[in-house]
Amino acid sequence: MTVLPPSMPGTTVPLSDPSAAETSSHSAVPAAAAWSGTDFLTPDTECGRLLQAMNWRDSPLGPPEHWPEALKSTVGLLLTSRSQICLFWGDELIAFYNDAYRAAIGENHPSALGRPAREGWAALWESLEPLLRDVQRTGRTYDRQAMLFRQHRRGFLEDTFFDVSYNPVRTRDGRVEGVFCIVVDQTRRVLDERRLVILRDLSLRAGIETAADAARAFVSVLTEKRGPDVPYALVYLQNRQGRFRLEATHGGTPDPAVIDIPAEAEAAHDPRLLAIARVAATGAVETLQAGFLLDPPPIANRLTVILPLIAGHDVVGVLVMAKNRHIAVDADARRFSELVAGQLSALLSTARVLAEERHRAQALEQQVAAALAEREIAEARLRQAQKMEAIGKLTGGVAHDFNNLLQVIGGNLHLLSRDVAGMPRAERRIANALAGVARGAKLSSQLLAFSRRQPLEPKVVRVERLIAGMDDMFRRSLGEAIEIETRIGAGLWSTMIDPAQLENALLNLAINARDAMDGRGRLSIDASNAILDESYCQRHGDATPGQYVDVSVTDCGHGMSRDIIEQVFEPFFSTKPEGKGTGLGLSMVYGFVHQSGGHIRIDSAPGHGTTIHLFLPRTLEDEQPLLEPEHTPALAGGSETILVAEDNEGVRDTVVSMLVELGYRVLKAKDAASAMNVLESGVRIDLLFTDVVMPGEMRGPELAARARERIPGLAVLFTSGYTEDALLHGGRLDDGIDLLSKPYTTEALARKLRQVLNNRGQTTGEADPVRRRLRVLLVEDDVLIRDTSAELLISHGHVVAQASNAETAIDLLQRDRFDVLATDLGLPGIGGASLARAALETDPGIGLVFATGDTGFEAELTGPFADAILLGKPYDEPALLAAIRRAARPGR
Repeated sequence: MTVLPPSMPGTTVPLSDPSAAETSSHSAVPAAAAWSGTDFLTPDTECGRLLQAMNWRDSPLGPPEHWPEALKSTVGLLLTSRSQICLFWGDELIAFYNDAYRAAIGENHPSALGRPAREGWAALWESLEPLLRDVQRTGRTYDRQAMLFRQHRRGFLEDTFFDVSYNPVRTRDGRVEGVFCIVVDQTRRVLDERRLVILRDLSLRAGIETAADAARAFVSVLTEKRGPDVPYALVYLQNRQGRFRLEATHGGTPDPAVIDIPAEAEAAHDPRLLAIARVAATGAVETLQAGFLLDPPPIANRLTVILPLIAGHDVVGVLVMAKNRHIAVDADARRFSELVAGQLSALLSTARVLAEERHRAQALEQQVAAALAEREIAEARLRQAQKMEAIGKLTGGVAHDFNNLLQVIGGNLHLLSRDVAGMPRAERRIANALAGVARGAKLSSQLLAFSRRQPLEPKVVRVERLIAGMDDMFRRSLGEAIEIETRIGAGLWSTMIDPAQLENALLNLAINARDAMDGRGRLSIDASNAILDESYCQRHGDATPGQYVDVSVTDCGHGMSRDIIEQVFEPFFSTKPEGKGTGLGLSMVYGFVHQSGGHIRIDSAPGHGTTIHLFLPRTLEDEQPLLEPEHTPALAGGSETILVAEDNEGVRDTVVSMLVELGYRVLKAKDAASAMNVLESGVRIDLLFTDVVMPGEMRGPELAARARERIPGLAVLFTSGYTEDALLHGGRLDDGIDLLSKPYTTEALARKLRQVLNNRGQTTGEADPVRRRLRVLLVEDDVLIRDTSAELLISHGHVVAQASNAETAIDLLQRDRFDVLATDLGLPGIGGASLARAALETDPGIGLVFATGDTGFEAELTGPFADAILLGKPYDEPALLAAIRRAARPGR
């Protein structure tokens, strides 16, 4: 039995200084009453019977009956005690102990009984003898708690812990002959407390965020406590690939062969790997006689226990724990191993929960960040769209006014050119001026294209044929130093597009590409089918999901940065040197593609060239042949009558002069209302030439519609420098609309007029406005207005019956038949609207004219009043006559 330094609190006094544990007591075990013979050797105890049966003749003590009374009484006392007591007597320190002490001495019983202590306690004699001799020499009592004794008592050298009290035993003469030892076995308590400290510290370990943190925390606790209960340990964790790998080690250097745990079949050659793989697969606990370290601690046993580490319902790791060779592997030790694994599993579960929470938090943060980013992108797109829209409106308005100025200048120059015919110097100057007008017209056209206000004439186009037809144009425009490569995808779809504008857009892109390559390099033109899905359109806010023909132009030039790409479509923005470009080419392409219902995208990076994609909407309609324009003599005029409606005085005068030069009879009006007065006057008119955008409530399209109501078959030609969507629907001209864009030349005007007149079947003398004598019932309570209006109507040949109120009018309606009822709305008694309903009941075919100063009544012109004419007060003669004629039903 070996005495080792105490390892628990309260037992830190080294054996080399026994006086430190001194109780300062000189008392001795008192002597009992004298014993007779050997009665003190109690026969009803095992140790008593063994002592009686011994041969004491050779013992230094001699026969028991001759032992000193102090020895007899002390032996008798300990044999009958239930406490663990041992007595060492005499110079030889002969050992006596009772039955309760047998467990303390273990396998040295019974050989140590009655024998010198150096035999029974040989393993610890070097430490124990000085302590016993000191008690004999000084007569002082020494106490120790949880004193470690490493002794053989269960077949191995075991760590045991005892509370001990060494007391002197005196003879009658006062000499200390014996040492009376009272011990309490604290082995179980010491081990439990020591293990609880480890478990408690594991449970209190904070800052666990990952599984690796949990493994390191476990090792840290073992290292801090230096607990002999776990000589060494290895923690394996499952990685993302599902394999188990050593994460942390306590107690030494791991064998490299056990760091990575392969699949079970691969691990079969090494029992250690195989055991870990089985535990990971089954979750069952295994024990193994094998070492895992290159330098295991001396106290480590080869017996290891392998336990699963479980988080939730999953085995997420494996714990390998070595056993202390000096501590029994009993149920408590196994329970301790399981509790350690449980605590480590709890740490791993905490780490797993935290990881899941972090993942959810990160996912939420990512969602929030994505939403914010998407919102920022959407806001940026909205700002960009608003900016582009504002610029578009500005450029469109500028183009409108600019086109009017160009029309005045260009028209007068064309007229002047005839006056200076034969004067070379003057002709040259006029030609230069006209060239400037042409450049201005091109600039204006580009501005209109960007603002999406240019009139488009879309047709079903096969893009591959259009690109092939442009081959010569590309080569002439780009030069021989540019290598052109065209790639067309199989089964290319058709698109609905304005072919002339598409050619212009591709030529612009090709020229920009040439300039980006400094006039030398490879240009690729590709066409393929493309489907833009919801995901793509979310990333590109101006795109709409659907099927498209993707026409792209790629160069190997300088490329563009993101900042430049964001500005490149803005009018007048250019990366070219000053004087090398207007900055309107890409703006025109941008406006044209968007006006056509498409989408444009730029892929570029500095030093990596540029690709510009035009996504043109697919159409399922059949291809329409691209007809060559009809060739008309350059200045073919005519003798028809043309009504010019133009609000700009300069433009109006110039156009009138041009038309007169062409031989036409010309009438003019400064706005739509004036034009209607002319139309209602009955003058013969063959063609209405009207501006689209004019001041007042009525614009060009409304004027044309009303004109054709009065003169069926009337030819109409629109002109505008800025359509402002008046003639456009979906970016396209309405069917049957003829438009001559400002500015235009005399030749262009002459050709367009003949084309429109010929297409409409208009020939000289064919105009036949409807003129009839009408029977009119005029109802007005104001006598002056009634008499004046009746006189005007009669002067134009109409038959007029008058009434001052609805009652009189109803009586007239029942007695006579009228073509038109013209009534004031605000009649006394029965109002004008009620009178009109009564008239329709009597004669459903009668025409209705409502005279009123309330313009809001126009909203009531529905249902039975849908065909009624509203005549606003005050009205003049042309307005009255026009209203009466428009209200009259044909065929009456």
